[in-house]
Amino acid sequence: MTYCVGLLLDAGMVLLSDTRTNAGLDNIATYRKMFLFEKPGERAIGIMTAGSLSITQTTMARLTDAIDDPESGKSILTAPTMLQVAEIVGSMLSDVTSEVAARMERMSQGATASMIVAGQRKGGPMRMFLIYPEGNFIEATADTPFLQIGEHKYGKPILDRVIEPGTGMADAEKAVLLSMDSTLRSNLSVGMPLDLAIIEADAFKIGRRRRIEPDDEGFARMSAAWSEALRNAFQQIDPI
Repeated sequence: MTYCVGLLLDAGMVLLSDTRTNAGLDNIATYRKMFLFEKPGERAIGIMTAGSLSITQTTMARLTDAIDDPESGKSILTAPTMLQVAEIVGSMLSDVTSEVAARMERMSQGATASMIVAGQRKGGPMRMFLIYPEGNFIEATADTPFLQIGEHKYGKPILDRVIEPGTGMADAEKAVLLSMDSTLRSNLSVGMPLDLAIIEADAFKIGRRRRIEPDDEGFARMSAAWSEALRNAFQQIDPI
């Protein structure tokens, strides 16, 4: 399993993913689930993946090949709009899902995957999409300024309560990290290291990217402070 979350705010976009992949309790590995692409000054795009590793890796490999082949018409770095970027990713994901599913069906097995696509092209607004296995998608809006894929239920409450379009980038980064911390504590199929990326509005480049390792002192302090704050708040609430 996995957990990936993306925030679409007035000030920019915040992306966070874990890296754990497991096929059973005794078969756990680390794979990158966040992929960043940019033409500095022209566009910046982040893609996060969840689901079958065979589907996500094949899809990302084909998207990368398309970037190296400008004549293909499927390069996310030459698409005129972010909507068309989402359509390219959706079409590629749908094709790969169908191919893999056809093979898996013969063995009575199933496989699906989903993706979050976020970015901005010069001359256009920041946009963020959740791509379903069938290739269709939904878009983050001012009413719902965040998207999640994978094991999302544990990390959703803090985002529902804290995140709005006007949230500052520092608070947004804190919110996604605490959202991930809640998920790490409640589901062993989600695990570190974590990948964090920041894309500021109208910067058209990846502003900051960071790998957070299991022994990261800053993340440990934040996790401990969050636990203590929750315990204190719990004690202060009167029963009904």
